[in-house]
Amino acid sequence: MYQFFVEEEQVHSDSISITGGDVNHIKNVLRMKNGEKIRVSSKSGQAYFCHISSILDDEVIAAIDSADETGTELDNHIVLYQGLPKGDKMELIIQKAVELGVYEIIPVATKRAVVKLDAKKAEAKQKRWQSIAESAAKQSRRNIIPHIHEVVKFGQAVDYAKNLDITLIPYELAEDMEKTKQIFETIQPGQSIGIFIGPEGGFDESEIALAQENGISPITLGKRILRTETAGMAVLSVLMFQLEGRE
Repeated sequence: MYQFFVEEEQVHSDSISITGGDVNHIKNVLRMKNGEKIRVSSKSGQAYFCHISSILDDEVIAAIDSADETGTELDNHIVLYQGLPKGDKMELIIQKAVELGVYEIIPVATKRAVVKLDAKKAEAKQKRWQSIAESAAKQSRRNIIPHIHEVVKFGQAVDYAKNLDITLIPYELAEDMEKTKQIFETIQPGQSIGIFIGPEGGFDESEIALAQENGISPITLGKRILRTETAGMAVLSVLMFQLEGRE
């Protein structure tokens, strides 16, 4: 069943109006017909099971069959603070993080990050990344499209994380796997969680010190050094496993 997203004003009492680029996708790419089942989510996160009732030149009308009361979202607001990686790795990171249930992704410019983006490039990248997040949200049947923020400095990211219930920073020099396991086991549904992931060169010691000063807990992910595109996925996978079972 294909997934689509609409604005609140496009949702009516018994139908949903789908407009924009999704109309061409439904008509000419998917070649869908009247009567076919789809799932539609409003930007607030409410999802509906629908069937296509009318396909027009610039609009597709979906009749609402029922509201999806179960949904697909974790009961935790998870924010991924991702150190800027090289090349197109950020695209893969965003795609997989969205599939694993993240709510927000904040790209972070750290001391050891090789990538340096000027304002114009950063804006273009953000638009591209947001588009990837939307595609991943459709594929994984998310109720919401996770927001990809503009690039921030490490200090700004730490400030943003102060309002979260739990914030973790995997660090290659951290030890005590048992302590890390205990931290994960204490996380409860409903808590907000921040995950800081360093770039290829890892975090600078001064960044780890700043993080600890602000209540961010260093954790270990084991004896092996994980790539930046692997570390976040490892943490999110553990969180998904832990929290889905507790809902």
